[in-house]
Amino acid sequence: MFRFRKKYNDFIKPSEELKETSSGSIKDFIDGSILTKSAVVQQLPFVLFLVALGIFYISNRYRSERVYRDMVSLEKELKDLRFEAITTTSDLMYMSKQSEVVKRVKREGLDLIESTEPPIKIYLEK
Repeated sequence: MFRFRKKYNDFIKPSEELKETSSGSIKDFIDGSILTKSAVVQQLPFVLFLVALGIFYISNRYRSERVYRDMVSLEKELKDLRFEAITTTSDLMYMSKQSEVVKRVKREGLDLIESTEPPIKIYLEK
């Protein structure tokens, strides 16, 4: 009648004890004992790889945004400098016209007169 009696051991091996604990409870997660489980420890290198990959992606995103902001500011500066160069060139062209040069000479009070003879070429014989 009592042939199928179950034997109970007073001593439990540590590996068996680890299997008997409940897995995935909130208490295990909060107190950190979930990190000591063998399944988590085996997957730890992969988890660390994923964390490193995530940090790399985030830093790459920030770097690309910074490069884009720099590029936009440099394009704006280039546009402003181009407008300034065009304005300066047009002012210089206006100031170098013959009529404007004559007006400026008279306004400054310089005793210069306008040449009435056209320029001639001077040839030197060797």
